[in-house]
Amino acid sequence: MLQGKQSWMFTTSPSIASTGVVGGPFEAKGNVARDFDHLFDDLWMSETSFENAQKKLMEEASTIALSKINKQPEDIQFVFAGDLINQITTTSFACRTLGIPYLGLFGACSTSMEGLALSAMVIENNGAEYILTGSASHNAAVEKQFRYPTEYGSQKPPTAQWTATAAGFAVVGRQGEGPSMTSATLGKVVDRGMTDPFNMGGAMAPAAADTVEAHFTDLNRDPSYYDYIITGDLGKVGLPLMKELLREKGIMVTDEQCLDCGTLLYKEDQKVQAGASGSGCSSAVVYGHILNRMKNNEMSTVLVVATGALLSPLTYQQKESIPCIAHAVAIEQKGVGSS
Repeated sequence: MLQGKQSWMFTTSPSIASTGVVGGPFEAKGNVARDFDHLFDDLWMSETSFENAQKKLMEEASTIALSKINKQPEDIQFVFAGDLINQITTTSFACRTLGIPYLGLFGACSTSMEGLALSAMVIENNGAEYILTGSASHNAAVEKQFRYPTEYGSQKPPTAQWTATAAGFAVVGRQGEGPSMTSATLGKVVDRGMTDPFNMGGAMAPAAADTVEAHFTDLNRDPSYYDYIITGDLGKVGLPLMKELLREKGIMVTDEQCLDCGTLLYKEDQKVQAGASGSGCSSAVVYGHILNRMKNNEMSTVLVVATGALLSPLTYQQKESIPCIAHAVAIEQKGVGSS
């Protein structure tokens, strides 16, 4: 199963059996709104706090994913999930409702692919029949913790990104007609000394490039193997930086081949500076828009590289730099050859 230094090959090709993707009112106006299963028209979602609203996103996405394959929580062996709020409390509270054995994950915005890679690994080794995995973020809850409450109305620089109000969850199993995971590369913590919390794309780009390089080295592949290389939320600033770093290493990715969930989620006329971010960004875009395109045979083989900035409000206040990480999962549509 271990391939090279930091990659796994999945010989049984664990399948994404179903997904559930939900979002908020701003996402309903976005570029991929049709790929959501449900869109709330109220940012509060009838809850008393934004943190509870994020919990509701997770519960709703999980329920939808289970219902699509007629499964109940008792049919699922484990949940691998996490979010950005302190001590991943919203995930824990959502799993309190689900009642499924639970492993909480924190990889910041890389959590979606961290959970998917771990789910595939456990399924591959007969550790479970079904695993529920995913992540979520809520704009008002996350901004309040990491920057300023949205009610404050503070201005942001062009490098800043908009935290998505969204959740994406997947049921991973041995069987299914959905796309399957064929390999994964777990990233290392990379820190280039950046300290600006309003430039997450620039901070995370080196970690993304490091993981992509490791993936191609471990698996003895080049970019031509994949239809698309899809990053989590590097945005308009980070994506060009990652491509430049890869090309400097001789990995000749093309502009057309590289997509970013942070630039896909919203329309050009939505005021999101450099694009979307948040742990719900990549989970919602991948489990919604990307998998739908794969099912429609518009894509057959993709490498999803979710990126995360491993800072906290305390480390920022202590003038620490921002360590970052990226986890990659190769997803292939069964019965469709790579282009």
